[in-house]
Amino acid sequence: MANTPIETLRDHILAGIGDKIISGAEVKNDLLMIYTDVKNLLRVVTYLKEDTRCQFRQLIDVFAVDYPARETRFELSYSLLSLRENVRAVVKVQTDEATAVPSLVNIYSAAGWFEREVWDMHGVRFDGNPDLRRILTDYGFEGHPLRKDFPLTGYVEVRYDIEKKRVVYEPVNLQQEFRNFDYLSPWEGSDYVLPGDEKAGK
Repeated sequence: MANTPIETLRDHILAGIGDKIISGAEVKNDLLMIYTDVKNLLRVVTYLKEDTRCQFRQLIDVFAVDYPARETRFELSYSLLSLRENVRAVVKVQTDEATAVPSLVNIYSAAGWFEREVWDMHGVRFDGNPDLRRILTDYGFEGHPLRKDFPLTGYVEVRYDIEKKRVVYEPVNLQQEFRNFDYLSPWEGSDYVLPGDEKAGK
């Protein structure tokens, strides 16, 4: 059976770069998934952008996922678009807390903002980003909110103080404990008596 256009493009990329640079390439849900490592990231992305057959000229997004049990706990995904081929590619790399990822700002100018967001939310460092500051959290914020080990409540809460006429930061003070929700189907019901249903069982 003949290859689809996206499979043909995958084979072209594998032939152009080689399996020593790319650890894997596959087609999933009409996306071209390309797996590489941190040291080869710039080489792979540069090829995808500049190769006349590929022409992935747009960086759509950069995002990360935290897997704390892994030695390389962060998986970064670079979403690229080729208007020429009408194909989306996702380049995936893995890194740990200590290893910096090379910045793509010299290849895609939009990478600066996306890398700042990943740094702010996950704490992944990008080597070569000229402006790696927080972008979504406040000045002086401690920690990285999308890490799995970051507390659900955070460390501080913010409110406007009428008497001081300014925003104040205070340690988190929960008025009640977290509620445990039962996500069972309503038709199956729960194993315990819900508050208010005590009389219904009689």
